[in-house]
Amino acid sequence: MTILVTAASGHLGRLVIDALLARGAAPADIVAGARDTSKLADVATRGIRVVELDYSRPETIAPAVEGVDSVLLISGTEFGSRVAQHRNVIEAAKAAGVTKLAYTSGPKAATSELVLMPEHRGTEEVIAEVGVPAVILRNNWYTENYAQDVATAAATGVIAAATGTGRVASAPRRDFAEAAAVVLLEDGHVGEVYELGGDAPWTFADLAAAAAQVLGRDVAFVAQTPEERIASLTSVGVDEGTAGFVAAIDEGIARGDLADSDGTLSRLLGRPTTPLAEALRELVEAQRAAA
Repeated sequence: MTILVTAASGHLGRLVIDALLARGAAPADIVAGARDTSKLADVATRGIRVVELDYSRPETIAPAVEGVDSVLLISGTEFGSRVAQHRNVIEAAKAAGVTKLAYTSGPKAATSELVLMPEHRGTEEVIAEVGVPAVILRNNWYTENYAQDVATAAATGVIAAATGTGRVASAPRRDFAEAAAVVLLEDGHVGEVYELGGDAPWTFADLAAAAAQVLGRDVAFVAQTPEERIASLTSVGVDEGTAGFVAAIDEGIARGDLADSDGTLSRLLGRPTTPLAEALRELVEAQRAAA
């Protein structure tokens, strides 16, 4: 069975390749696709075939999916263009006879009001329209998303957000990557929609407490209104568009858009998801090593 990992030069793609190998996939059975193949030179040295694959250039996609059994479509980063770009991969996978396409979607993508979900919802609709055999991996937030909050807390002793008491069912990327590897390697899963999140959804007060534990200093959570959140971000040089986007995410968290976890991720992994404090400790250690 040959597995194509798209966006393989990114953080998640690299971790998926690691997880596939750790779970017994042979390097010769993995294909790593990226827009810039020079970023995968280290992957090629492991015996993995590297191919050019640019979501916006269909002429690179058809050769990449030829002869492939399964595809992991990692959602793109060009917001506003992602549905059309994903369609290029989905249609090429269907034409090539791919028997399983796994797509990294977002939590409750079909119904969520969260600002990032319309493109995930649109992609899921394209998958259904095209009719490629698929499994939807609705990944909750990566704990790594809060690396900057922890870095700020290290300097100021404060984590501020307009999230209220809303919870986030996060897990580190490696947990989601391992789940993707499981789905790609095992028989079955086609037709399933998996809501994937950490076992213990946390509030931002919990995030501050975990950061304090890891940093060895007091950290307080300061609750803001959306207006205060935007003002605090723009005061430190964040442009208004980005500040508004962050505030909208916070409002979604306050609504409970990221709060649910039914244990599906840990069941796929065959182990508990990585606890918040443990994941933050790894982030802090990585930040210190890079300093």
